[in-house]
Amino acid sequence: MNRWRHFDYDETDGVATLTFSRPERLNSLTFDIYADIRDLTRELRARAEEVRVLVIRGQGRGFCSGGDVDEIIAQLLKRATRDVYEFARMTGECVRNLREMPQPVIAAVNGVAAGAGAVLAAAADIRILAESASFRFLFTSVGLSGGDMGICWLLPRIVGLGRATEALLLGGKIGSHQAEAWGLASRVVADDQLDVAVSDYVTRLKELAPWGLAMTKEMVNRGASTDYSTAVEMEAFTQTLLMTAEDFREFHAGFIGKRKPAYRGR
Repeated sequence: MNRWRHFDYDETDGVATLTFSRPERLNSLTFDIYADIRDLTRELRARAEEVRVLVIRGQGRGFCSGGDVDEIIAQLLKRATRDVYEFARMTGECVRNLREMPQPVIAAVNGVAAGAGAVLAAAADIRILAESASFRFLFTSVGLSGGDMGICWLLPRIVGLGRATEALLLGGKIGSHQAEAWGLASRVVADDQLDVAVSDYVTRLKELAPWGLAMTKEMVNRGASTDYSTAVEMEAFTQTLLMTAEDFREFHAGFIGKRKPAYRGR
């Protein structure tokens, strides 16, 4: 835990919390921050029995304003094509890890989530927004494609093709209540209630069987890009696996014994 030098990190009672900690720069991202996100999320994918939930948040007035103009954009202009490509692949790996890690991921969005910050928040399984929060997918505003870090695959599946196309083409501000109406926010709360709302979701998720949650994420990810018949078969195989696992037996034992089941992810 001590080696994550480019953001704040905490693990308590099975909950990992990544906090972007450059509030003076609206938590903009640097090469080192991206690399640490990639490495942390890669490690957490292998620690599902110890870490049950990942929460991502930002210090100060915003969640994350995307790539730092001085420390990333100016530096990319000096790099050759291959080097820029390797950077782009690294940023995509951050999102892929968030989507494919077995643990549920919660984004606690306060203030602005822009550019890559908006993509990282969108990659979370649950997005809880303070009323002051907003999204901006502003890639076209800086001369780039609206498709970055896999957002052209992800956003249409969250908000629909038409809304996603508008958001990615124009890069305009999406306020918290518009985000909720579009399905981009799981819940919107008063700014001073954001921590309470996140804690409530964490508690509810920790009460559920971790392997069941992991397989739910797996089915959602795979189901989005497969045909219906294959999805039905894939879910049948998955349910068969989980129906013969220890946690399913533990649910029954808890129900019969009139107690909460003690799930172990087995």
